[in-house]
Amino acid sequence: MSDRKQQREITDATPGSNGLQGTGIKVSIQGYEGSFHQVAARQFFGKNVEVIACATFRDVIKIATNEKESNGGVMAIENSIAGSILPNYNLLQKSSLKIIGEVYLPIKQHLLVNPGVQLEDIREVHSHPMAILQCIEYLDKYNWKLVETEDTALSAKHVHQHRSKHIAAIASKLAADLFELEVIAPNIHTMKNNYTRFLVLQPEEVAQPVADADKASVSFITDHSRGSLARVLTRIADGGINLSKLQSFPIPGSDWKYSFHADMEFETLNQLNQVIEQMQPITEELKIYGVYKNGKSIE
Repeated sequence: MSDRKQQREITDATPGSNGLQGTGIKVSIQGYEGSFHQVAARQFFGKNVEVIACATFRDVIKIATNEKESNGGVMAIENSIAGSILPNYNLLQKSSLKIIGEVYLPIKQHLLVNPGVQLEDIREVHSHPMAILQCIEYLDKYNWKLVETEDTALSAKHVHQHRSKHIAAIASKLAADLFELEVIAPNIHTMKNNYTRFLVLQPEEVAQPVADADKASVSFITDHSRGSLARVLTRIADGGINLSKLQSFPIPGSDWKYSFHADMEFETLNQLNQVIEQMQPITEELKIYGVYKNGKSIE
């Protein structure tokens, strides 16, 4: 449903009113326990959050939408090196979920082994292909066999289960803690400034206004006349709002027409409401995915 048909003004919230506070929180994530999705979930909700591991992002959305199964979901949306995860934007667009928060998580890869294993004992290193690639400069120093797997945390779990002294895994510190492994070599990733951005999602029907919100994610479609996108961007700039992201998507079945996803940072909700009001007459469709707190402030 377009936000034209919803409440026009975004209102203030009281502290702690995002509907996901306290104990007993259960959220869906992609991957296994010990994955970076679980690290992000813990960073937002605390270490007691319960996660529902999902094989695919589609399953994350499906379970996050079902209030009987979960309180929401956590889904990666972009990486500072690899860029946007475009299929996840499509999943978000088709869902009825609202963004209630975000986490910028530094991706730190560690070499994990069973207790007592030394570097000279290692013959194989198992992990997800992307994690292996992220650590290739370190791995090239050794004559180890590199084995690609479907998940970093699952690799750590297998090392623990097989009790092998010849196999290591590349995974998170959380995976080491969960599977009783030792970090024999910390921070072996080449790019030290590698962040993944995760969205925290909740069903539209129960999502509450977020206190101290200063960021919004919206989707809009212009009339595709000459300069139509420029007019929208001018309204955003004139309103004093920082456009931190603009992503275009082809509209299926159209003749090279596009929709746009925009992340906007603002100072007050009144400022945001004024800009949204000015955008509506010059867009064919406008949907607000969420108004939430900028995750860059979370360490």
